[in-house]
Amino acid sequence: MKLEILSTDTAPAAIGPYSQAIKCGNLLFCSGQIPLDPVTGELVKSDITLQSEQVMKNISAVLTAAGIGFDDVIKTTIFLVDMADFAAVNEVYGSRFKSHKPARSTVAVSTLPRGALLEIEVIAAL
Repeated sequence: MKLEILSTDTAPAAIGPYSQAIKCGNLLFCSGQIPLDPVTGELVKSDITLQSEQVMKNISAVLTAAGIGFDDVIKTTIFLVDMADFAAVNEVYGSRFKSHKPARSTVAVSTLPRGALLEIEVIAAL
């Protein structure tokens, strides 16, 4: 199967040796998004709600570049530095997934790149 790299200027550029997303057949595998401002490349404020909003905006930009949206997401993985933030993240996350609820895992981690409080990756249908 042919792999196609997807890249968009409307989401933060990769900060390492990876792609924003890879198309493979009818699937889009999106790399984890942390709350980086795509214009400045800087981490947004350390408030979990603001960081969650930025992560979801970044995911939306990648999905849009692929010609799809949140209704096409099949699976998500949320990485949280502090599980006490789960409710706040869930509120922002849930605002993007109204009637469609993808499969999801939430994992506690000790640290994330750039001191982010969360990271979310998604797999979507094309």
